[in-house]
This record gives sequence, structure tokens and C-alpha cells, in this order.
Amino acid sequence: MHPISPRLHNADLAPSRVEGRRWGAYSLFALWTNDVHNIANYTFAIGLFAMGMSAGQILAAMALGAALVYLLMNLSGYMGQRTGVPFPVISRLSFGIRGAQLPALIRAVIAIAWFGIQTYLASVVLHVLLAAVAPDLTRYDHGSLLGLSGLGWACFLAVWLAQLAILAYGMEMVRKFEGCAGPIILITMLALAVWMVSRVDGRIAWSTSAAPTGWAAWNSVFSATALWLSIYGTLLLNFCDFARSAPSERSIRRGNFWGLPINILVFAGISAVLAGAQFSIDGRVITSPADIVAAIPDKLFLVLGCLALLIVTLAVNLMANFVAPAFVLTNLAPRYLTFHRAGLISATLAVLILPWKIYGNPVVIVYFLSGLGALLGPLYGIIMADYWLIRKTRVHVPDLYTEASAGTYFYARGVNPRALIALAPSATLAIVIALAPGLEALAPYSWFLGAAVSGGLYWLISDRRRMHVHDAGEHLAVASGRH
Repeated sequence: MHPISPRLHNADLAPSRVEGRRWGAYSLFALWTNDVHNIANYTFAIGLFAMGMSAGQILAAMALGAALVYLLMNLSGYMGQRTGVPFPVISRLSFGIRGAQLPALIRAVIAIAWFGIQTYLASVVLHVLLAAVAPDLTRYDHGSLLGLSGLGWACFLAVWLAQLAILAYGMEMVRKFEGCAGPIILITMLALAVWMVSRVDGRIAWSTSAAPTGWAAWNSVFSATALWLSIYGTLLLNFCDFARSAPSERSIRRGNFWGLPINILVFAGISAVLAGAQFSIDGRVITSPADIVAAIPDKLFLVLGCLALLIVTLAVNLMANFVAPAFVLTNLAPRYLTFHRAGLISATLAVLILPWKIYGNPVVIVYFLSGLGALLGPLYGIIMADYWLIRKTRVHVPDLYTEASAGTYFYARGVNPRALIALAPSATLAIVIALAPGLEALAPYSWFLGAAVSGGLYWLISDRRRMHVHDAGEHLAVASGRH
């Protein structure tokens, strides 16, 4: 037994004890309901309608994407459920106890930037809500400090503090908030779709023009499917942060089934109805459900709609963009940082980067965040190939927390050179495909190609004959509620 290092272990990074895990099927279903029915996803799906894809083609793309996301998310979820450890720790399997900082930091930088951006977008919804309820507040909507008015700063800080208040109670409070928010946004979006159908007496435009046919149609469907999968590239990596607290693999399958394929098909149908109904009314293609909510004539329903959009934006931000960097920063200095302290640091960084300026800068969004996002596929390919194909699910959990040179995951001074060798060409390929001019037709497939190349290379250069010892490390585990 190798000694546990305080530089690699604390209560937040320790495995979750199997007994008492509470992220069951409903919790995961609610988690995905919030994530699927968020404003950014509706903007994406409505954008497909604006590009000329028919409702049937959008549904086909979403169905294919849903099936792929479900299968790949289960692979990530089972890994988290079996080991009970968060993403920065699971990365030590393939990258080494020190090399794991690389994939974890890439995930964290993306999450911190998007946490700030999503907080800003939620504050815009709050701004609309306050202007509708108390129009006199708009007198504070003049002037600018670092790019925001007085009212803008008040809305941003209010949303920011609300998220910190939820996180102050840990992952259990996140679970409860997600569980409450899920049904709210689902019911709201269904009600909005029904209202739009009633406005056009059921006469919905199922496309904006002549939809593509033949190979052009299939190319649109496959491209949209690949883009949909890349949207989930972040959570495919760190879904283990949530699945580590799932009581069984069955609960993951059930929660993911209802939360992903079923939810995504409902989402695709609602998107087609909202976009098609608005197009039938005035020939205009909306950009997001917020456009429809803002136009609701009844103030009460406008307020309720804004509240629902605000709640879902907070829920998505917490799951996708707060939990990951909190664990990553904890992993950097376990002796000094807890989940709560690390979360406060990441949230503060999200303010300091002035996210509204990033959101308004296409160069930063496309070249910085998209470039980093292209790395997610290669990272996923290496980690999945290592766990499922090389180790065949056998993990010595205690050795994930030791700096002993004889430890399983020490490799060469704590870094696995094979993982870096596999990452370098696959990451380069993914970034070039995603960003290089002239490769726009291949750009949607950058996640796929990056994951396939990295996983294949890693499998080829790894020692596949080595026997791996399994140790669940239950003696190191702490109660799930402590995370």
C-alpha cells in the first residue's frame, strides 16, 4: 500500500462511498432537462431552421445526435459511477498524477469563460424581467462602467451571487436545484409551444424555403448531428463529476435515456414549432425563445416566462460551467482549496474577464474558445480508450492519490508520455479542421475526428499486454453528501 499524498487528496477529491449516493435516475433526468432546454441549444436548433433545414431534417439530426450522446455519455457515466472520483482525478489514469492537470485545466478554462458568459446572459433576462415589472428602474440603465450600466451591474451581480449561494451548500444543493428547475423549464417550453400553435391555428411553416434534398439534405443532417455532439463535448468529459454520486449503472441508463434521447426529441419538436409558428405569423425567423417571451402581451405570463428562462440558465451554468472548474482548482492545491473555496475563485475569475466583452468579440469566441473546444474530442478519445480498451475497467483507485514512484499512475515523473504523444497530432488535427479557412465542410466533424484519431493512436502505442489490478479504494471513500 503506497502512502496517500495530501497534494493529491482531500475530502472533495476522494471517492464517493457507494452507500448513500443520491444522484438517481430522476436527478440525472432533471440535470439533462435543464441542459437540453437551455437558450443556447434553442438558438442552435432554430438556427438550423433559419439555414433552410426542414422540421423533419432537424428531427432526424437531433435523433442521431441524441443516440450518440446517450451512448457516449453512458461510457463516461459508468466510469464515474464505478470509480467514484471526479474528472481531474479520473484523468490521472491516462495522463498521470501530474499530467492530469493538462486536460483538467483545458476543461476549466473553457468552463470559467462560459460561466461568465452564461451569467451575463442570465442577467440580461433578469434585466428584461425588471424592466417589465418596474419600468422606473430603467433610469439606472444609462452610463457605463467597464461596459455595463448601473442596472446591468446590479442584474449581473444578483445572478452571480444567487449561484454562489446555491454552491455554498455543495453538490447536494445543486442536485436539489436541478431537480426543481427541470420540470419548470420543460412545462414552460411546452406551454410556449402550445400558445404559439394556437396563435397560428395550427398552420405551422415546417421550413423557411425549399429544404435541401438528396445528398445536400443528408450532409445537412450529418453536419448538424456532429455539431450537436460537439456541444456536449464538455460534459462528455466531466459527466463523472455527477455520475460518481449515482447509486448504480441502471440509474445512469434510465436517467440518461429519459434525459437525453427522449428530452432531445421533445426539444427538437418544440424548436420546430416555435420557429415555424413565428415564421407563419410574420415571415421572421426568431433567434431564441427569449424573443417570443419578450413579446408576450400579458405581463404576468411575460414575468413567468422570464423567470423560467432565468432558472434554466442558472441550472445549466451550475452543472456545465461551475462544478468542473471548482474540482479542477481543488485538484491544483488539495491541501489549501476545498470545493467551496475553489468555486469562489473560479466565479471571481469569471467576473474579472468581463464576459460581456468576450461575448461581443467574435474573434475570442471563434479562435480562443472554439480552439480550446476542439481539444475536447482528443481528450475524450484518450481517456475512454485507456479506461475501456487498455485497462478494461480495472482501476487501482488508491494509486490515484499517491506520489510513490512505484504507483500505477506515476509513469515518468507523474506524466504519461504515451498520452501526450497521442494528444499532440490529434489535437493539431482537430484545431486545424475546426479553424482553418477552406475546411468549413469538415469543421463540424472536428470532435469526431479528434476523438477517433487520439483514441486509436493511444491504443496502438499503449502496452496492451500488461495486467491491471483493480482496487475500488472503498477505504478512502467519503459520504457522497460531503462533496
